[in-house]
Amino acid sequence: MIDRRLLLLGLASVVAASPLHAQMSAANDPAGIVSAIYTRVAKGKGEDGGTFVIETKAARAKYLSRSLAAEWARMDARTPKGEVGAVDFDPITNSQDPDVASFKVTPETQEADKATVAVTIAGHRTERKEQADNVIRYDFVRDGGQWKIDDIKGAVDGKPWSIRQMLAEFIKLTDKPTRR
Repeated sequence: MIDRRLLLLGLASVVAASPLHAQMSAANDPAGIVSAIYTRVAKGKGEDGGTFVIETKAARAKYLSRSLAAEWARMDARTPKGEVGAVDFDPITNSQDPDVASFKVTPETQEADKATVAVTIAGHRTERKEQADNVIRYDFVRDGGQWKIDDIKGAVDGKPWSIRQMLAEFIKLTDKPTRR
């Protein structure tokens, strides 16, 4: 008779070696998360963009680190109704008018608690003048045991931008002076 522990150990090793387990693990690492985002972004004609990552509080809780989501909430609280706030474009596609035909994900660094992943995008309709504008970088941190986006960085006309920096500047500019 087979020992139950031996049977469970055997089943566990089969599951760990299965393609499904490999896909689940890959989807939980920074490169896998970014690949899943861009797979969704590039569907169809690639014009829907990636605002699904940032458009609601629930989406931000799913994708963003707690500290980045908190900064976003601070920006939202200071943005007058009907206004846009600090982020007036789709940072996932680095555009006002999303156009993603293909993408390439490149892990740049990964440590136990932080990682950086670069994505190079290409569009259907237009070619950007500056090659740097096609690259979006994601800084990840371990947050509550999961990988979460802690910053998104890119360039417009070759000039760098950072979501975290944009939020911080907006919050600083909208700080209300205290009365004495």
